[in-house]
Amino acid sequence: MGAGLAGLHTARLLARRELNVMVVDRRRSLSTGIRTTGIFVRRTLDDFDVPDHLLGPGIRDVLLYPPSRRAPVRLTSDRDEYRVADMAAVYEHARRAAESAGARVLLGVRYVNASRGLVRFEGAEPVTARFIVGADGARSRVARDLGLDVNRRFLVGAEIIHPIAPGTTTPAFHCVLDPRIAPGYLGWVIDDGRYAHVGVAGYPKAMRTGVRHLLDAFAADAPGSTPPTGPVERRGGPIPVGGVLRRLACPDGLLLGDAAGAVSPLTAGGLDPCLRMSELAAAVVNGYLRTGDPRVLSRYDGNALRNRFRGRLLLRRAFAGIRSPAAAEAAVTALRGRAGRALAARILFGDGSFPEVNPRLADLAIDHPHR
Repeated sequence: MGAGLAGLHTARLLARRELNVMVVDRRRSLSTGIRTTGIFVRRTLDDFDVPDHLLGPGIRDVLLYPPSRRAPVRLTSDRDEYRVADMAAVYEHARRAAESAGARVLLGVRYVNASRGLVRFEGAEPVTARFIVGADGARSRVARDLGLDVNRRFLVGAEIIHPIAPGTTTPAFHCVLDPRIAPGYLGWVIDDGRYAHVGVAGYPKAMRTGVRHLLDAFAADAPGSTPPTGPVERRGGPIPVGGVLRRLACPDGLLLGDAAGAVSPLTAGGLDPCLRMSELAAAVVNGYLRTGDPRVLSRYDGNALRNRFRGRLLLRRAFAGIRSPAAAEAAVTALRGRAGRALAARILFGDGSFPEVNPRLADLAIDHPHR
């Protein structure tokens, strides 16, 4: 369920293992309902095949602004750290790859519920399924139907995307720490060489005037932003930041991507986690369906992944505690020193994005199920 990056990548991997796979999404077109900025980090691009022509120019500079917007902290890497993708084209590429591997992808079909191996849809015949992969977003209905854990801690984000004149910007990632417009997170400006992405995100209860109003206020004078040269697109949606959920799998199915809480609690990045967990999930599903041994599912362990996120969960709480402009100014000031810059560079440029998950651990269970 769900034809996002996690669902389509997993479908391709399962179909390549000669399983009978069907992907269902309520959207009629994968170019609608996009909820991600499309920022890929270097580690993801190093490890996964994202077509180069679907990516914008490499970005090495990150500018961190206090609420006053004065004297930002500039961090520069000696490598391209970020690239912004044309996500509609990335989804279409992933769809073609899944279909080429043998998966069926059905759009415009709304999931209703699932029980006892029967999946029901609105206005369509039900389908019998041995196993359901829930890649249906942060507020997953599949998770509830399977009795698995659900996300409970969210940011809400909103973004304006508009065309820019070619050659008018220098690739950079502008981040504004200001709890008045993004309580608990950031405002940002980044572009892919053709389109600018201007966004904010924060805890919904602290956004008293609403995320759209705050976004419009931020976009009016956002640093690094240029005036639109064409129509404006809006995106938005919930971002789970409570960490990977504990109970991710049962004999009837498992969860992926945002549905699994596979989003960095600190940076709120979800593209790298969804691809890495998809590799493990495909191996687990394949092993379980071929052996019938429920112990294979224990390889897909949310608790093990959460243990590797303790530091980031603590930093998430610290981030959430910056509730006034004065505190935000002080936080950015602290980043100007050597220790602060080293911490910021480690978070923004380090190799430790989402923990590596080794699908071979699950494949071992096929040959040695007693282990």
